[in-house]
Formats: sequence, structure tokens, C-alpha cells
Amino acid sequence: MATNESGGVRERKKVATRKAISAAALRLARERGPENVRVDDIAEAANVSPRTYNNYFSSREQAIMVALAAERGLRIGVALRARPAGEPLDEAVVGAVVEQYTGDGEPDRETLALITSAPALQAEFLDTIAAIERPLAEAIAARTGTDAGPDAGGDSGAGGDSGARCELGPEVLAAAVSAAARVAAERWLRPDPETPFSAMLLDALTWITPALRAAAPR
Repeated sequence: MATNESGGVRERKKVATRKAISAAALRLARERGPENVRVDDIAEAANVSPRTYNNYFSSREQAIMVALAAERGLRIGVALRARPAGEPLDEAVVGAVVEQYTGDGEPDRETLALITSAPALQAEFLDTIAAIERPLAEAIAARTGTDAGPDAGGDSGAGGDSGARCELGPEVLAAAVSAAARVAAERWLRPDPETPFSAMLLDALTWITPALRAAAPR
């Protein structure tokens, strides 16, 4: 019991440290511009050593974007698992994804200006979009009763071939959702978008809803 408790304390401290570093990175980037922020500056503002910083983030851009992304990939997976069991798969997936970018999750103009101020930040932002893929695949697999793992079972012979193809479904669907979200993000990053990101994301996802609908358990 004591070991479990100490492990839980350590894990909470790690999460708190990661949040403190990313929050400091975002604050400094907004105050000075991302190109004027050094890793040492972020570490000092977060009251950690540069070595500790490097244990959590590989670049200043990654630290900045983590604060903006708020680990949306994991939250999307949790949100999908929490949707009503009887809800159609396409509505559940689209709803779980879009709700993470709505309201407080909607990137504002200040955030847009920050992201577009540096190519490295744009690349990191698009990477955070792609990060939704794996948690989403696992949540789709749980919802459809299939296996999203790369080592999913299934006989390689003719008798098991159909099952192996079926098990690819959650990963393929999650990749399609991730690709649609990335296209929406790339379009939104263009100068002066007239459409909120959440609306652009919803529009992009409508193009893959037929595939989600077809994959729903009968």
C-alpha cells in the first residue's frame, strides 16, 4: 500500500511539473514571442533545472503546444468511451472530437497569431492533431468490440483473413479522423480564417461519417 501511495505521489508530481513547464513556456511565448524564448528561460520561470526541462520536453515549441493542446488526444479517447452506448458510432466519434475544440477548447485569435508566428509552432500544432489517433483507435475498438492493437490476433491463413481485415478497422477509422482534423487545422492556419476551428473541424469530419456509420456494430 505504501509503495502504491508513493508511486501515486510521484506521478502527480510529474504531472504538476509538466503542467508548470508548459504553462511557463506559453506565458513567455505570448509575452516575448516564441523566437525570443530560450529553454533556460522556461526552466527558470517554472522553477526547474534545464535538465529537468529536457526530461519532459524536447523543444520549446513542444512545451508551448502542450499547454495549448491540453493533451486533447487522451481526452478525446475518454470522451468517446463516455458517450451513450446506443449512440451511432459516427455521431459518437464526431461529437467526442468536436467537443474538445469547442468552448474553452476553441483556439482564439491570440492563439492563432501565436501558432502562425513560427513554422516550428505550426508543425508542432499539427503533430498534436495527429496525437489523437492512437487513443481514438483504442476507444473505437472498445466501442465496436474489436482489437486496435498492432499485434491483434487472427489466423494468417485463408480462414482467418477476413477477421484480420476487420481488426484493422479502428486504426483505419482513427487515421481517417486524424487526417480530416489535420486538413481542417491546415486550412484554419491560413491567414484570417472566417470560420471557427470547431466549425471547420465538423465540416471536415462529415466527409468520413459514411465510413464510421458503415463500421458501426450491427
